[in-house]
Amino acid sequence: MFRRSEPDVQIKTPEQIAMMRAAGQVVARALDTLRAAVRPGVSTLELDAVAEKVIRDAGAVPSFKGYHGFPGSICASVNEEVVHGIPSAERVLSEGDIISIDCGAILEGWHGDSAITVAVGEGRPEDLRMMEVCEESMWQGIAELRPGRSLGDIGHAIGGHISRNGGYGNVRDYGGHGIGTEMHMDPHVLNYGKRGKGLKLVEGMCLAIEPMTTLGRHDVVQLDDGWTVVTRDGKPAAHFEHTVAVTADGPLVLTARESNRDKIADMGFVQPTW
Repeated sequence: MFRRSEPDVQIKTPEQIAMMRAAGQVVARALDTLRAAVRPGVSTLELDAVAEKVIRDAGAVPSFKGYHGFPGSICASVNEEVVHGIPSAERVLSEGDIISIDCGAILEGWHGDSAITVAVGEGRPEDLRMMEVCEESMWQGIAELRPGRSLGDIGHAIGGHISRNGGYGNVRDYGGHGIGTEMHMDPHVLNYGKRGKGLKLVEGMCLAIEPMTTLGRHDVVQLDDGWTVVTRDGKPAAHFEHTVAVTADGPLVLTARESNRDKIADMGFVQPTW
């Protein structure tokens, strides 16, 4: 059975973390394939089919499909949609859009969860800069995943980076989470916080780190479909996410993609299996 550092916080063995890396590699391949498939004229439902095929061909199962009734294998959130966008044949991408793609897979009972935001075509400079800051804030948060650090350290690093680099909206209604034998587990991981506050991190914890930024205010609202979350002011949003294990040697990014290799090396994180 699992040891627990706190009630409801699952602690993994190195062997279990390796199994989560295998699930994470499935997600990484799916997101690489999706990034290459994003172009004007493609519907979000077509992207959903691409993701499901990659996941199932790997012997895994989409985490999202059927989760509390969600109909898709990915969340596909376009422009002002922040998270949980439902894939649709009617939602066709156009030049200049941005799309946030959240993808999860279950392999042998273990979950991987990761998200990217991609420009369709060239992209507007203001959107690209906001996306860059969002992704960089994720890496800053991941850097705090070391034994003895706290959840507050993660939130402080993410929120501080966003504030210092353009002051974009930092969505507060949603955040990261524990992950393992379930997709969403304790603890909830805020994207803002105070250093030293909150749960202390221990070796074997696995967390999904996922900041969401906006070009306007941080306020969001859920649509009548019961899933799609949009910015209240209609401004574009970005979302990036990685699943990460806390190890004695530093953060281990379980959903790392090949394109992340240099970043992981530059930040001195544990190198995952490639």
